[in-house]
Amino acid sequence: MFLGEATIPDGQRVYAIGDIHGCLDLLEQMLGVIDADIAASPASQPTIMFLGDYVDRGPNSSGVVDRLVSLADDPRHVMLRGNHDQRLQDFVDDADIDGEAFLYWGGLATVASYGVDVTGEHTPQVLSRELARVFPPRHRRFLQNLPYCHTIGDYFFVHAGVRPGVPLDAQDSHDLMWIRRDFLVHQGSFGKVIVHGHTPVDWVDAQPNRINVDTRAFDSGVLSCVVLEGNKWRSLHAELA
Repeated sequence: MFLGEATIPDGQRVYAIGDIHGCLDLLEQMLGVIDADIAASPASQPTIMFLGDYVDRGPNSSGVVDRLVSLADDPRHVMLRGNHDQRLQDFVDDADIDGEAFLYWGGLATVASYGVDVTGEHTPQVLSRELARVFPPRHRRFLQNLPYCHTIGDYFFVHAGVRPGVPLDAQDSHDLMWIRRDFLVHQGSFGKVIVHGHTPVDWVDAQPNRINVDTRAFDSGVLSCVVLEGNKWRSLHAELA
């Protein structure tokens, strides 16, 4: 199955949003852009899909998680698990699980967003204990319940990608959150068109077998969304002024 052949079931429309990485202002703007798009062209069954990596690097990870928690009970919203979200969950539970890597790859900004003092010299273990002390239970439940993938029609939604040659229903969860090169260089069919983030691109990148929606919001100031309806696709963007 390739782009152009893949379809979304009749009456449905999917909005798939790339990596947010703590950019609450861009998330709010994107939600407004999507609301306006639905108002201008109503869809009977819209789904708003979040492709993971809600935290780290940007200035307000706690605010992003809180906003997503407020949307989670609405069945129109589907939130997937990214590698940074998994690392935050691990860090809150046990700093010895890649705690230094979590902090190095943007996690320090996440810890600070929860009001923890990150100035001075602090070990991962100390910061983990302080974060766990103030971490809202609803945020913990949100992270624990994030699924790895979702399918609608001929599209498979995931954070990072899939392992070529492995059936979609037999993929390893680590690959779904982390894979890059083997997935990105594969030119054959995966069985469905894969919609993903994880690997930053300058603009929404539509390949025959996949669509990448990660436009590095925390750095570029652009949060992107791909809109899928019937056998067509288009993109929407939220940008900092």
